[in-house]
Amino acid sequence: MEIKCSLNTFKKTDVTFIDSEKAYISRVADQPMAFETFQALKPYVKSIGVTDGFKKVIDTFDVSEGQTPAGFRVEYGLEEDGALRADLVRDISYDKNGVKRPTNVLFSADSANPYEVAPIKNILANLTCNPGIIYDLFINNPKANVGSQFKTRDEVMAEIGRILGPGADISVELNDPFGKSDAEILEEAAKFKEMLSEYRVVIKVPHTGPVSKETVDQLLTGDKKFSIPCDAPGTAEALRGHNIALMLQENGYRVNFTLMFEPYQTALALQAKPYFINSFVRHRFMQSEIMKKGLAAYDATRDPRYLEDIKKMFIEKDYLCKGQEMDLLSVKQAAEDLLKYRHFEDHEGSDGLDSVRHNLRWFKNTNLDDSRLIICSMEGPLNYPDIDKLLVEDEFSDLVNRVVITAEPNYLARFTSCNQVISYQRRFMNAANGAK
Repeated sequence: MEIKCSLNTFKKTDVTFIDSEKAYISRVADQPMAFETFQALKPYVKSIGVTDGFKKVIDTFDVSEGQTPAGFRVEYGLEEDGALRADLVRDISYDKNGVKRPTNVLFSADSANPYEVAPIKNILANLTCNPGIIYDLFINNPKANVGSQFKTRDEVMAEIGRILGPGADISVELNDPFGKSDAEILEEAAKFKEMLSEYRVVIKVPHTGPVSKETVDQLLTGDKKFSIPCDAPGTAEALRGHNIALMLQENGYRVNFTLMFEPYQTALALQAKPYFINSFVRHRFMQSEIMKKGLAAYDATRDPRYLEDIKKMFIEKDYLCKGQEMDLLSVKQAAEDLLKYRHFEDHEGSDGLDSVRHNLRWFKNTNLDDSRLIICSMEGPLNYPDIDKLLVEDEFSDLVNRVVITAEPNYLARFTSCNQVISYQRRFMNAANGAK
């Protein structure tokens, strides 16, 4: 038999609610408390109140009377004078009133389009965007930004914050991780915090690789090709993103450490103490398919043009930098090595999700209990279904609470439907309208 308890149960033991805090306490007074917890606390509790942090959360958001906002869990602390105080701790696994979301796996959207976010807002625990999403896909896209209503990034983010409410984190990316000083980056982060609140804002920090303040213009001018190999960065350049992430974390910001494609990036990324890490799956999978098909065609025909096609892809996708030469046998070897590393011929990675499996296993070996994995960059009819299947594999049953799945809202929406939905709706609607 389950015995139900709450803060109100303490009233029967002559414990008082602190008068000046009763309006706040009423928001959690009926929330369930384990009987064992009540029994353990009963001898020590003399009064019940809330923390200053609790008050700040309630005062920050427009929360209906008698409720606590989504995106927070309730924790209790017992003070030396016997005051038991409720606190609200940021946790996007929770819906309003301290109730957990329906599944441990959470959902996010890649969008900066308020019109697109509104229909999906009630299932989101996070929203992630970057300058490309904000400017290219929305502000500068007249089909999306209807009537050019939104002019600036700040206007867009403020509206998205209003739509989503307190329950979803909002990951916003630095405009320029290369040219700005630490002080300027903190100033930019502070503006986001002021706009979205300290509770929701997450700062996206990219891996920087060989790109630096001195070389970033190569990506912006001329043929926009880069002159330094992707696997030969200077130490300072390669760790620029890590150090920005650590600097932000030390200043109280949660960090979404982004642009993670290969599994070997993970352990080093975790040293930056991120709130989110990422597995980008789409482009990597597509490039692996090109390599696999090219190698198979070459093995069957010995026609070098198939290796030339792989080399062309290597140049286009920045495996090779501007002016870097690689003979065709080396191209073949490089492609074979990449496919082997990516387990593209076996269960571990034939679905393109070896990086996801790898990153989840790393969570078993971290001391970052609040960090989560965002699975992002999906495309086609199988990416999401394959991820869905992976997350119910026995090996990962204890890790799904660390996962956030993010995609464009329309991509997620397609997986709410299938052919039989239409077939059955045809039958139901005709029956409802009297068809014989």
